[in-house]
Amino acid sequence: LAAAVHPDVEYVVVEARGRRYLLAEARLDAYIRELGEAPPLLARFMGSALVGTRYDPVFEFFVGHQREAHRIIPADFVTTEDGTGIVHIAPAYGEDDKAVADDAGIEPVTPVNSRGEFDSQVPPYAGLQVFEANKAIIKDLKASGALLRHETYDHPYPHCWRCDSPLIQRAVNSWFVSVTSFRDRMVELNQQIKWVPEHIRDGQFGKWLENARDWSISRSRYWGSPIPVWVSDDPAYPRLDVYGSLDELQRDFGVRPTDLHRPHIDALTRPNPDDPTGRSTMRRVPEVLDCWFESGSMPFAQVHYPFENASRFEFHYPGDFIVEYNGQTRGWFYTLHVLATALFDRPAFRACLAHGIVLGDDGQKMSKSRSNYPDVREVFDRDGSDAMRWFLMASPILRGGDLVVTEHGIRESVRHALLPLWNSYYFLALYANADDIEGKIRTDSEHVLDRYVLAKTHELVRDVESQLDAYDVTGAAATLRDFLEVLTNWYVRRSRDRFWAGDRDAIDTLHTVLEVTCRVAAPLLPLTTETVWRGLTGGRSVHLADWPLVGALPNDSELVDAMDRVRQVCSSALALRTANKLRVRLPLPQLRVVARDAQRLADFTDVIRDEVNVKEVDLTDDVAAHGRFEVVVKARVAGPRLGKDVQAAIRAVKAGEWTSTPDGRVIAGGIELLEGEYELRLVSQDSGAATELPSSSGLVVLDTTVTPELAAEGIARDLVRTVQQARREAGLDVSDHIALTIEAPDQVVAAFQTHERFVAAETLADVVTYGVVNNGFPGTVGDRIQVTVSLARIKPYVANDVDR
Repeated sequence: LAAAVHPDVEYVVVEARGRRYLLAEARLDAYIRELGEAPPLLARFMGSALVGTRYDPVFEFFVGHQREAHRIIPADFVTTEDGTGIVHIAPAYGEDDKAVADDAGIEPVTPVNSRGEFDSQVPPYAGLQVFEANKAIIKDLKASGALLRHETYDHPYPHCWRCDSPLIQRAVNSWFVSVTSFRDRMVELNQQIKWVPEHIRDGQFGKWLENARDWSISRSRYWGSPIPVWVSDDPAYPRLDVYGSLDELQRDFGVRPTDLHRPHIDALTRPNPDDPTGRSTMRRVPEVLDCWFESGSMPFAQVHYPFENASRFEFHYPGDFIVEYNGQTRGWFYTLHVLATALFDRPAFRACLAHGIVLGDDGQKMSKSRSNYPDVREVFDRDGSDAMRWFLMASPILRGGDLVVTEHGIRESVRHALLPLWNSYYFLALYANADDIEGKIRTDSEHVLDRYVLAKTHELVRDVESQLDAYDVTGAAATLRDFLEVLTNWYVRRSRDRFWAGDRDAIDTLHTVLEVTCRVAAPLLPLTTETVWRGLTGGRSVHLADWPLVGALPNDSELVDAMDRVRQVCSSALALRTANKLRVRLPLPQLRVVARDAQRLADFTDVIRDEVNVKEVDLTDDVAAHGRFEVVVKARVAGPRLGKDVQAAIRAVKAGEWTSTPDGRVIAGGIELLEGEYELRLVSQDSGAATELPSSSGLVVLDTTVTPELAAEGIARDLVRTVQQARREAGLDVSDHIALTIEAPDQVVAAFQTHERFVAAETLADVVTYGVVNNGFPGTVGDRIQVTVSLARIKPYVANDVDR
């Protein structure tokens, strides 16, 4: 019904093959074959100058449709990337076409029926499905001489997601909710909703509300809730009735319907009260409601408000919380908000969690038809359903990001969450049962590690409670994961000797921590925590227990900060060992901690010494004497602001020509660098292996000198690990004493004999014997030593057994 040009594009008229052609000048080269290499140029126009020009359409089916039709109209979406730079406009079959045709006052025509077939308005093609008609149309264009070129365009095209059939857009009459009349109020009420992630409120959802259009609520289908509107079947006597209750229907139709669905409700008719002839009839319109209208009505429809349960509805509305994927900003979230604003002038929900999309291992949306996901039953059988649950909740998907589901990712859930919790419980059960001790809830231990882990548990309860209250499930999972790392790889590991000795404080403390942790983790790991908690307490279910009270646990933030700093120091020192290929069981002479807060670690030097396996720990707060700060310019960050000066700043810092200010700025060669545009690094001036503590807060310097004495002790520690592995493989209990036979090269045996008491104590060896093997191993420091270990279980000691 129209042809569209871009107002700012230049168009030309050229002559070729005895005819004149109008097209965008930028498209001339694309038609060299048809128009010739340099067709005569007859005229030039800006697109804006062509607007309003009338033309004769190729097909005459709708000539004279209305005065405004078959004119050139402006459209910003016209491009010169393909085609001729002129676009035909069929307003009934495209949203963009409809918009520009409406602006031009052109009413659409719809010569395509609901089956996608041309109707009698276009006689040559009547009855043909639109895609089947292509060949016939092209043939007729060619016969008329109007066809300049016939070609195929490859482009994305919508298909039905159920049957994969190609779809067409087609204008139909519809009933609308006048959303634009209260759009501004919807934007205001959106500010009262807590969104997770927060940016959805003013971003994806807020922008959608700001540009909301009237809502088409009717659908031409059989199934659905019938629209309760009756209209006169005679346009000469128009009337429209909208019904809001069964009482109103009974009042006008004399019957009270028992089935509101089609076809029963459609049988309800009555004479038109506005027709004095009595011939016209009030009949229900054929459309049904959009299913999203029903979804948006859920809060009040589910309780049959306002006809019943009015007090219940008022008490529970708005809802506290809803969750769906973020695409529902245009679906359920939106329709809930539209109806809540229109009917009640308030939001439908107080908080909304909009999660991302679950993707298959190929990066595409997870789909049954693609089979692009792990077999769920195999995952459950192998890893457990808690692993899948944790994988989802600990991922960015609950912060609006998308998630690729892989078997590796699910197995990582086992490693990060399930195993640490289960191994801690297994460790407690192993040692408590060995000493026939039943743990109990206690928080009064004076041991520093017990006080620390209890204080960390206090923080766990406080932080997870706060995060779950704020619907930050992913944050809560991260907090729990970090805590379990501390519990297993710090507290339990650092307390092994105490559990070995049956220390009641250690057993009760771990029992307490695990019991509280299970209650905190129950929403995140429901099945694992259920098993652990019932094993700890003998209770019916962790999910029937109360959330732990944070005040019931000791709070000692000073101790937590200090011990966390100790863990930082140890982690950095162990990383140095790895970088220098020095195994942890090999003792080293010294570790120096250089930091302004170093002295607060004085009470923990024994812990650091044992964890890092050094003979001495030196603490110093004189950072200037042992290290120096270097500046590294972040060129990509500073470049957009500084331009060419960023290179001058880099040269200045390399030459040491820089100073820092108390407010976080750095002046390099007279050029000011803002916070974030540079990085401060602390570099050691001491000899030995060194590394920086997090946030340039200090240094750790490791003396890597290995003496023969230290090497011998390392070999003895290696032996302990070998024996412990042999104990496990032999199925011995942790309390079983053994007789130990060691066969190794004589140099190695000598090292073992020097540290025999240590080896015997660590392995519960009451008897140690040696056998020397001359197998070509020199036994020098750094060599891998092969050792043959023989074990024999010794019966428990009995007081009156004189032979023992």
